[in-house]
Amino acid sequence: MAKGSKSKAAKKSKKENAIIRYFKETRAELRKVTWPSRKETFNLTVVVLVVTVGMAAYLGFVDYIFTKIVSLLVS
Repeated sequence: MAKGSKSKAAKKSKKENAIIRYFKETRAELRKVTWPSRKETFNLTVVVLVVTVGMAAYLGFVDYIFTKIVSLLVS
């Protein structure tokens, strides 16, 4: 019986070590990342917002045109 309880403890220990190892490796990888500066982050955010608003306007316009075409065909 002692052998069976030992293996359960070993499995639990290995499982905890795997989780701890995962977080240690994740932390090590995050230290290797080259993070953008505040200015780069701001500029890229502006680009994303401008493209999003532009695409929304374009898709809204296309939707309006198709709605008019379909309403002319139906009526």
